[in-house]
Amino acid sequence: QVQLVESGGGLVQAGGSLRLSCTASGSRFSISALEWFRQAPGKQRELVASITSGGSTNYADSVKGRFAISRDNAKNTVYLQMNSLKPEDTAVYYCSGNPPPPLPRAWGQGTQVTVSS
Repeated sequence: QVQLVESGGGLVQAGGSLRLSCTASGSRFSISALEWFRQAPGKQRELVASITSGGSTNYADSVKGRFAISRDNAKNTVYLQMNSLKPEDTAVYYCSGNPPPPLPRAWGQGTQVTVSS
């Protein structure tokens, strides 16, 4: 089993930046794909960014060019650098680890990001 804990959320003005961190316990971090999701009230959870065990990244169109996902396997941590934040980025952000089958996906508890105008 792996447990994920997010941190770094908060309140920021539009145009500002935040860096989210997600630290994992367990022994499967380095072989797991890692993802950041977000969910705003009344909306579906959406995939924001992902990074494979090999370091390949993908981003939702809505954040491409503004957000960057990275991982530090030595620290069992995945980051989401968020720049040029917009009010529509306001959501609870969750990290998720997706290890090889048959191990189940793991979720963090979420961290609130609020962007004011």
